[in-house]
Amino acid sequence: MDLEIELRVDGTEHRLTVDTRTTLLDALRERLGNTSPKKGCDHGQCGACTLLLDGRRILGCLALAVAHQGADIVTAAGLADGELHPLQRSFIAHDAFQCGYCTPGQIVSAAGMLQEAGEGWPSAVSKDPGATDVVLDDEEIAERMSGNLCRCAAYANIVPAIAEVAHR
Repeated sequence: MDLEIELRVDGTEHRLTVDTRTTLLDALRERLGNTSPKKGCDHGQCGACTLLLDGRRILGCLALAVAHQGADIVTAAGLADGELHPLQRSFIAHDAFQCGYCTPGQIVSAAGMLQEAGEGWPSAVSKDPGATDVVLDDEEIAERMSGNLCRCAAYANIVPAIAEVAHR
């Protein structure tokens, strides 16, 4: 069964007809030609497809497009506003990518993680889960980014790249 939906992707409104089984990732890549989110494992385990959906991190491969009618979606390409986003610049400066395949998902996840920490959301390693100010040390950043895998092992550079932006 096909349904017509509207999505706002990286600031642009789109109207498209999709099969009700189509994931948000497939709708973006195959229907809208947005190749910023990557299809890695297609099982929600690698994070290459991370998107911001109405400001919150989600895995595009696990979200059905029809469930997000009218949603505001941001991909790594949409983080830039005429110039590179601070996270994108920091990833470049810290050489926080090797093959680059996971990089868009890593950067989107980092942007969402910074927002969550800014709102006081605790993580599994937060020293004081009731604190309103989250201290983003290396352990905290690594835990919050643990759903995003890098097969090239650029982790040693990813955490410092995120920390640089978090501590500005």
